[in-house]
Amino acid sequence: MENTGVLRKMFVEDGDVIKYWMNLNKQPVFEMDTLVGKDFRLAWTGNIYCINCGKSIQKTFGQGFCYQCFSESPEAAPCIIRPELCEAHLGKGRDVAYEEKNHNQPHYIYLAQTGGIKVGVTRTLQMPTRWIDQGAWRASIIAEVPYRQMAGLIEIELKQYLSDRTDWRKMLIDERDEDDLSEVCNELISFLPKEYQQYGAKNCDVREFKYPVIAYPKKIKSLKLEDRKELIGELVGIRGQYLYFKGGNVINMRKYSGYEVTAGAI
Repeated sequence: MENTGVLRKMFVEDGDVIKYWMNLNKQPVFEMDTLVGKDFRLAWTGNIYCINCGKSIQKTFGQGFCYQCFSESPEAAPCIIRPELCEAHLGKGRDVAYEEKNHNQPHYIYLAQTGGIKVGVTRTLQMPTRWIDQGAWRASIIAEVPYRQMAGLIEIELKQYLSDRTDWRKMLIDERDEDDLSEVCNELISFLPKEYQQYGAKNCDVREFKYPVIAYPKKIKSLKLEDRKELIGELVGIRGQYLYFKGGNVINMRKYSGYEVTAGAI
């Protein structure tokens, strides 16, 4: 059965194997992981709507915004990408109430193994969703701090030793760096500047994740809805926010936030 609506990143649920739901109009319309191994269709209607104000637009900015919302909305503020710029703890920001609720809150600095090990920042309430969205197969918390800017400053310190980017190609073919994540975590805590040592994790507990993928391809090809408008094929896996189709074709669902699509098993 197919459904039509405006696409957002898939809903996820932690478990022995990660569960996914198609997200249309901000609603979970069907469970995606149950469709792995079946024929699936994803078609773009040609319409795009801003995920913030709902206005019809020709292209998106910052994964789903119209240009005005990208320029003015607190959900697209520069500190989303660069948390060290956040001023929520000073009572400042594009929307002070939003900043207080979302950024002047406890944050984690974490390590995630996707291909290699990367460092990242997120609100404590976003765990483990953040790790799952990145396709991590293993992850650990380095530190917990009281507000976003401090998390960003610690991340900058740790970027001397690790990348803050996911190698999405390695992640999608499941090329794994087998470094001991707990050992790396403990070592990095010891590298933290003195003023941040108090926030370091007492135990670098490691979480592991398994995704609903029948078999990982040796090579992948990233598909674009703008080019094809309709994708039909056997759904063979889901990892991060990517769908795998038989033959090594993949599509990043999060990239198409705001696109109106028709989707479902056929």
